[in-house]
Amino acid sequence: MDVVTGAMGSLLPKLGELLVGEYKLQMGIKEGVESLEREMRSMNAALTKVAEVPRDQLDNQVIIWADELRELSYDMEDVIDNFLVYVDGSESVPDSNKLKQLVGKMASLFTNGKTRHQIANAINEIKNRAQEVADRRDRYRVDDAIANAAGKHKVDPRVLALYKDQKELVGIEDARNELIKRLTDGNDDGPMQQQHNLKMVSIVGHGGLGKTTLAKAVYDRLQTQFEYTAFVPVGQNPEVAKVLKDILLELDKSECIGDVATLDERQLIDKLRRQLENARYFIVIDDIWDLEAWNIIKCAFIDNNHGSRVITTTRILKISTNTGDIYRIKPLSQHFSEELFYTRLFGGKDKCPFDQLAEVSTNFLRKCGGVPLAIITIASLLAGKPMLDWAKVFNSIGFGSRDNNMDVDNSRRILSFSYYDLPYHLSLVCCI
Repeated sequence: MDVVTGAMGSLLPKLGELLVGEYKLQMGIKEGVESLEREMRSMNAALTKVAEVPRDQLDNQVIIWADELRELSYDMEDVIDNFLVYVDGSESVPDSNKLKQLVGKMASLFTNGKTRHQIANAINEIKNRAQEVADRRDRYRVDDAIANAAGKHKVDPRVLALYKDQKELVGIEDARNELIKRLTDGNDDGPMQQQHNLKMVSIVGHGGLGKTTLAKAVYDRLQTQFEYTAFVPVGQNPEVAKVLKDILLELDKSECIGDVATLDERQLIDKLRRQLENARYFIVIDDIWDLEAWNIIKCAFIDNNHGSRVITTTRILKISTNTGDIYRIKPLSQHFSEELFYTRLFGGKDKCPFDQLAEVSTNFLRKCGGVPLAIITIASLLAGKPMLDWAKVFNSIGFGSRDNNMDVDNSRRILSFSYYDLPYHLSLVCCI
């Protein structure tokens, strides 16, 4: 939806320029432009709310309305551009993009004398279209649909990674052992060496590579060596106080929720530091997106010279560099990609029914790029289809399938987190 707000963002300043510029608009025309500006500002406020909701959570009527508004915005901007060019006496803009019929009509009327009557008609035509879009907003209760979508809190599918059976994990052993070595100062699986300082390691990598799964595998292996342990997910838009409360409750299962419910961030940090002051602790903070939130959270992790350890997972390199030791998670090798793919699809590579499927599978895996989430998603999708349909699936890969498949939906949602955290100007580029 950011591409729609982008179109509106360039239109509104031009409407303002038309009103305050020295163009001596006829009174009726000026009133029409003022009315248009007010209406478009109102719609822009609604669009801003739309842009905050992932597209897959929006009602279809909202998407249709937003797309119509985008087209209207482009047409209005073209009309204004032509008006400003011709009034200023500049050369005509080449029609390289085959502007819509309305724009061509505007260009024609300006070259024929820019009569006030024709200008007023063009403004009225745009006003009528804007009114139609506004009426649809009311008719389909677009604002209510936006509010409902924004209020829905879908279960984060990454929670499933916390409860994977260890036997289902593929290609994780080397990464797990490397992380354990870093945390235990050289031992693959044994007790910690005598380094007593607090040590932090950050797992960094893009979505779908298995950061949460890896962190959980390390956590499960080492947690018995610590007095206090906690595995706490953070997420994209964290409430820092809630994260701190979750850490407290994980560390001490006897802690009463009511005892911490009213505490603010400073009080929660103080309470955590007191609890951890004389203890050896191991805490995983999973999926951090915001550096400021992390800077607050890590204030709770006191360096008490008891050999405590902290792991973070993040997609943001800047957060990793602000943590300590960095572990860059890598895609699966071809060997492990095949193992994961065939295990999910047939229960193992040796159970693949036809040798000729090897080439087809290689093509699928090439598109997946060693990303475990992508491999699992595609394997789950193929498992429900006749092999004759695999070619169709291959040609439509892009996680845009309309199949009612939970794995595809989960993959879409996970990958969409990355898009919705992009800066405004970068998300525009991705939409175009």
